[in-house]
Formats: sequence, structure tokens, C-alpha cells
Amino acid sequence: MTQALVVRAQNGDVEAFGELIGDHYDMIHRTAWKWCGNRADAEDIAQDVCVKLGSAISSFDGRSAFSSWVYRITLNAVRDLQRAGKRRGRHSDAYAEVTPDEHPADQEEAATSRQLWAAVRQLPEKQRDAVLLVYAEELSHAAAAEIMGIREATVSWHVHEARKTLRGLL
Repeated sequence: MTQALVVRAQNGDVEAFGELIGDHYDMIHRTAWKWCGNRADAEDIAQDVCVKLGSAISSFDGRSAFSSWVYRITLNAVRDLQRAGKRRGRHSDAYAEVTPDEHPADQEEAATSRQLWAAVRQLPEKQRDAVLLVYAEELSHAAAAEIMGIREATVSWHVHEARKTLRGLL
């Protein structure tokens, strides 16, 4: 189904492209939010990714799954935003939000989650990517390897190293 939509979009079918965006937008936004830690940047990144997909759809060659290709574009957009330093640090702990009507136990869990993801975002780039793909996105090491363009064993090594680093940070 996705492959047929991709081919149609590559041939200029605007409706097919819109359907592809609709099918993948939640994943793009969720991934951007987990990587950058705040909703405003995630929305900027998601919009940027949609524009990039529009101009790059013709270059998708099908060697990987379309969703893996979209993940890579999303990760690159996150890195571009981080390199530009836009709003850096302003929302550094916003991954898990606490609202006043939550129970104290829920607030404590949200605060712990916020601290954990803030620490994950401090990891070196490859470790951070591996941890977020495997744990936040719940992908297999093989799927993370495809997205990152590395071997599965290397993903496992990055996850292992990240765990050691996180023990020190937390």
C-alpha cells in the first residue's frame, strides 16, 4: 500500500503525497518531540520534514522501508535545529509534562521520566539515537540499524555504552 502511494507521489499525485504525510505525520512529530524535548520545536521540525519530503520524494529509491527513510529525514531535521541552536535549553525538560490535576505519584513518575529523557538527550549522538529508537520508539535493534545506517551489532554496542553513561549521569 505504502509503496503504491510512494510511486504515485513520485509521479506528482498530490493526493497520494497528502495521504503519505497523513500516515506518517504522528510518527514524525512524536519522534521529533522525543529527540528535542519540547512541543514547539517538534512542530517546527515536523513541518520542516513535510516540506523536505515534498522535495525529496522523487529521490526515494526503495532500498529501505519508506518509514525508515522518513525517520532518517526526521533525525537529520532534529540535528539541523540543534546545530542552529534555536531555543536551545529553553524547554530542556519538557519531554514529560506535569499538570496540576495529576496525582502526586503521576507527577513523580513524570518528573523521573523528564529527567531520564533529558539525560538521554545529553548522550553522544549515536548513543542517543540508538536509545531513542530502541526504547522510545520501541524498534528492534535491526530496525534501528537500518534507520541509522549501521550494523545491528553496532546499535547493541551504542545501547550498552549509553546505559553505562546514563548510570553515571543519573
